[in-house]
Amino acid sequence: MTQQTYATKEQLLDKAQSLAGFTLGELAAQYQSELPQHLLREKGRIGQFFEYLLGATSGSLAQPDFLELGIELKTLPIDSSGRPLESTYVSVVPLTDLHGLTWHNSVVRHKLMQVLWIPILAERSIPVAQRQVAMPFIWQPNTHQESLLRKDFEDTIETVAMGQIEQIDARFGEVMQVRPKAANAKALTEAVGPEGEMIKTLPRGFYLRSSFTRLILEDFFK
Repeated sequence: MTQQTYATKEQLLDKAQSLAGFTLGELAAQYQSELPQHLLREKGRIGQFFEYLLGATSGSLAQPDFLELGIELKTLPIDSSGRPLESTYVSVVPLTDLHGLTWHNSVVRHKLMQVLWIPILAERSIPVAQRQVAMPFIWQPNTHQESLLRKDFEDTIETVAMGQIEQIDARFGEVMQVRPKAANAKALTEAVGPEGEMIKTLPRGFYLRSSFTRLILEDFFK
């Protein structure tokens, strides 16, 4: 599918909502695309599939998927009760060159100020091709939600800048956690060490906790 430009977010939302009710297999057949049989090693494929269906332009660049609208696309696997099944990847955690980095100029904020959520009924017992698209919607964080995201971001960056990256585990952060983001344990990158020296560590990613995305879903669907 060719890249598509939307004049308004309503146009994008209309296109996304036209996919609701279809299974992934039906959409793959309609758009002559292929789906993986299993997602264990190809978790990002479903997000890429919807980027393709909707004509997103940014690919893997550190900017919103629909740059002209400032909207990020996120698929969200849910169970039959509408609860998210996993956390949601946002972006890599910067581990070097932190001078001048603030919440307001961060990639995280740029990506989360408007999100097109595409919930997918994706319980593990359901084959990939039979998983069904629920109703997409566009979300913008309210003042309270943004303050929570900002605090988690700033706490993380401060900890990294102090050379304490190894002190951050999955319990860190109220609504946005930090987890390793690497293909394998050998994919190391540079970070600041406790004495200000450069050390090697696993790349990290920011992830929205499922408890946070559950509240987003509940706000929309009520």
